[in-house]
Amino acid sequence: MLLNHRRALRLVGVSAVLTAVVLLLVGTDPNRGFVQHVDDWFLDVMVSARVDPLVSLAKALAFAGSVWVNWPIRVVVMVALGVRRRWLQLSAFLTSVVTSELLIGFLKGVYERPRPVGGLLATHSWSFPSGHAVAGAVTAVGIVIVTLPPGPRRWRWEVYASVFAGLMALSRTYLGVHWLSDVLAGTLLGVTLAVGWPALLQELRERRARSTLAAGAVVPPPAGLAPESL
Repeated sequence: MLLNHRRALRLVGVSAVLTAVVLLLVGTDPNRGFVQHVDDWFLDVMVSARVDPLVSLAKALAFAGSVWVNWPIRVVVMVALGVRRRWLQLSAFLTSVVTSELLIGFLKGVYERPRPVGGLLATHSWSFPSGHAVAGAVTAVGIVIVTLPPGPRRWRWEVYASVFAGLMALSRTYLGVHWLSDVLAGTLLGVTLAVGWPALLQELRERRARSTLAAGAVVPPPAGLAPESL
């Protein structure tokens, strides 16, 4: 699934550490002093840069990252993988989606962070982390990894998926419904899951194959059978 899944696992380690850093920065400061200062500054920049065409674009990106778009695409991809019997890819993508949804609800409940005041879209949940950012990264990056073979074509689509996920996440701050740290944590978490599960399952499959091969090499042939018949 991955051209070098062990290198991917190292990348996942870095993104997981960065995710943990953001989680700790937001969670360990009761008043969110430094983090909130940066978030306030970035929100002011976004608000000052608002123009009608970009607001419309940001709303379109936000809709593209919503459950109304994400879930139909996810279901189609999972059905297609099942029909083609690509069980490892299906397992990796399904696991990424399920764990991301569980973590979104869990972390929002733990942090209970209020959203910015005066957002341009209606919202109905806590702010941290951004569910749009998590879901966008899991869906966009995850689909590329599990549907395209390694090579230059997939690399290009990985770049496109990353750009989309990043812009969609930033659109949430542009619309004033998330803080910068919300979308940063969400994007990092989404990438960690989207890349991590395929790489981990690929590593586990290769280890099992090596173990099976090693066990087969030392198993003596059954009585009455010539070695070449095995």
